[in-house]
Amino acid sequence: MRRRARNDPRQYDDLVGEWWKPGGAFAALHWLAPARARLIPPPSRNGAVLVDVGCGGGLLAPHVDGYRHIGVDLVHSALALAARHGVVPVQADAHALPLADQAADVVVAGEILEHVPDLESVVEELARVLRRGGTVVIDTINDTWLARVVLVTVGERVPGGPPPGIHDPALFVRPERLKRLFARHGVMLAVRGIRPSALDLVAFVFNRRRPVRMVPTRSVRLVYQGLGKKV
Repeated sequence: MRRRARNDPRQYDDLVGEWWKPGGAFAALHWLAPARARLIPPPSRNGAVLVDVGCGGGLLAPHVDGYRHIGVDLVHSALALAARHGVVPVQADAHALPLADQAADVVVAGEILEHVPDLESVVEELARVLRRGGTVVIDTINDTWLARVVLVTVGERVPGGPPPGIHDPALFVRPERLKRLFARHGVMLAVRGIRPSALDLVAFVFNRRRPVRMVPTRSVRLVYQGLGKKV
């Protein structure tokens, strides 16, 4: 496989065959999808819309019921896979979503905010397309030395860790900053840490097909979730 610069979106084309392999390069995204879905409220109306920003290959789709699931991503090859799983594909940049104001009942941004060069404009877009009273669900990586060591220096070399080069640590996101940015647009965000179950992770190392549960933790030093409503 050719070597790309860190955070180069073309890496997802290189890895397109890995999206739906439970023990493949995107294993951790399989673990995060159900944990993310547990924060999504049941739809409150017929025709409710969920916008999945950075949907990738559509791993959230099996865990979403009752919504029109729109997936936004830069990468065409990933969107083609997402469409096979019932996601309505939209190829676009998260900095400029081609959606109307207040189009979404729920906006999900899972493992995408640590990839964007202009976090402020992306948060503004997420809030813009969210209806009043709507829910935003995020998960991302904290900007800490521990996250750099665990998820980059070490994580890129162990089973279940991120593919080498997929992250640029300079783009990792402090929760305090993220909460301030969302608050500017009327979204009050609460955050909590999330980590893999230690027992499940050990089992995964020996059997790559074993699922790994993500469990809440008070520490937000590595990966954390955010849940908010637009007031």
